Amino acid sequence: MIIVHHLEASRSQRILWLLEELGLEYEVKLYKRNPKTMLAPPSLKSVHPLGKSPVITDGDTIVAETGAIIEYIIEKYGEGRLIPPAGSDDRRRYTYWLHYAEGSAMPFLVMKLIFTEMPNQAPFIAKPLLRMIGNKVGESYLDPNIATHIRFWEDSLANSTWFAGPELTGADIMMSFPAEAANARGALRGNFPRINAFLAAAHARPAYQRALAKGGPYPYA
Repeated sequence: MIIVHHLEASRSQRILWLLEELGLEYEVKLYKRNPKTMLAPPSLKSVHPLGKSPVITDGDTIVAETGAIIEYIIEKYGEGRLIPPAGSDDRRRYTYWLHYAEGSAMPFLVMKLIFTEMPNQAPFIAKPLLRMIGNKVGESYLDPNIATHIRFWEDSLANSTWFAGPELTGADIMMSFPAEAANARGALRGNFPRINAFLAAAHARPAYQRALAKGGPYPYA
């Protein structure tokens, strides 16, 4: 059976959603964040050397990284579901968005989170300086790049609710977290009806709701 090593309130929520969409049996092993640092516990290193989530075990097979896990599960258990036909334009888009989500979209959002949270973790005397630096980096570099990516998402959804064709695919499951993270940081305020429709359609799916029930508190939903 597949075991999902799931860190609370994290990107691994997508793996639970995928498994629910496919109707597969699986077990969730939940890991709690350190309440002070919000980092994953050291016990995750017993599963994978990097100590990060998501990680799955499937018998003797260990797979880490969300995109790699999605590819593995769809290839092994999907039976043609959640992936467009090989050789199609939708398949090309699927491959692109599957890799884009973590490779291009998330780095700017993660940097934004780091620069926002830095003052909260610093000694009192350093807070004003770090807040000023964070604001400057955000205004001059991070915010414009995030805005460019969000506009790209909006334009890419012109012909469909989903990123890789008329039906939900693994690429949409991958893209859900960047969209949710952007929304949580207030970046979707404004004229982004297609991205908001994408999130609404994702969150309304019964499989998504079942995954929430199994994964525990998830502030991004």
